[in-house]
Amino acid sequence: MFQLAVGAVLAAVLTACGSMSTATRLPLERAAGTLPTATTATTTAPAPPTTPPPTAPPPGTVPPANAVMSPRGFALPVDSRDDRGWLVETPCGNRTPLTAGTPLATPTVVLDPGHGGGETGAIGPNHLREAVVNLAVSQFAKQALEANGVSVVLTRPGDDRVVLTTRSALVRKLRPAAMVSIHHNSSPDGPRDSPGTETYYQYRSPRSKRLAGLIYEEVFRALSQYQVQWVGLIDAGAKYRLNQSGGDYYHMLRETAGTPSVIAELAFISDAPEADLLARPDVQRVEGDAVARGILRYLRTQDPGSGYVTPVPRPSADNGGGAEGCVDPPL
Repeated sequence: MFQLAVGAVLAAVLTACGSMSTATRLPLERAAGTLPTATTATTTAPAPPTTPPPTAPPPGTVPPANAVMSPRGFALPVDSRDDRGWLVETPCGNRTPLTAGTPLATPTVVLDPGHGGGETGAIGPNHLREAVVNLAVSQFAKQALEANGVSVVLTRPGDDRVVLTTRSALVRKLRPAAMVSIHHNSSPDGPRDSPGTETYYQYRSPRSKRLAGLIYEEVFRALSQYQVQWVGLIDAGAKYRLNQSGGDYYHMLRETAGTPSVIAELAFISDAPEADLLARPDVQRVEGDAVARGILRYLRTQDPGSGYVTPVPRPSADNGGGAEGCVDPPL
């Protein structure tokens, strides 16, 4: 058991339904692929919403929760609670008592910005870090979804390292209607005449497959407006990847079974022309809006998606995401 400071209980349960102007909404009639109206006013990724700092509940009043938002904005899975607080999984996969926090209601969508902190992901020729772009695109997608009444939780609030086990545990605890892990790719097979966008789905989940096809369709269409020298894999599209045991290869698909989950590799940050595009906030918004449109179509239509391909076998590789060298931040 652990000791907690006594404070006032925070009764509000975090919801991610934001309020946006009509001009920034993505109504359903535009969910079939029409690009959002271009804007010039926004040149940076939207800042996370400001919420009052959580306080410690009095003894005996700790509400039940599957996950909580910490005072510094981390969405954390809850392992257990007593009359003084919650035992949570930390960004580095440890367990620690949390004395203050806001219980999280089940969101409609969990967005997972890949990598973060010291785990930069791929780095472009222009020194652009994948982790930074992943977060910016995720924030734009969150903004667009919330404008359409869809609640969203991010697996990391900023440029923070969060191990895969904590990310997947959060999804299992929250059980959203969909989870999308947002990434940018490297190591292409060669040049292409169109974007090399890829999405990966859970092999045994028809719902995951449909979600992957819809996101692929929207992102591919959105990026095709740019005339650059594209690169990609020969099997670019919506696909699966299996491990030697016949299960899903990627942790964020394998360990979130039960929730339709997708990994989206939107473009190749290792390609100089694409990296220059990805450094532009307006392009980051285009990607985020496209991801949001794919999710909205999954939630609100029966559209089947497209771009499905048979994957080419690939050698196994260490994709990172472990706890080695991870130092937990203040929560």
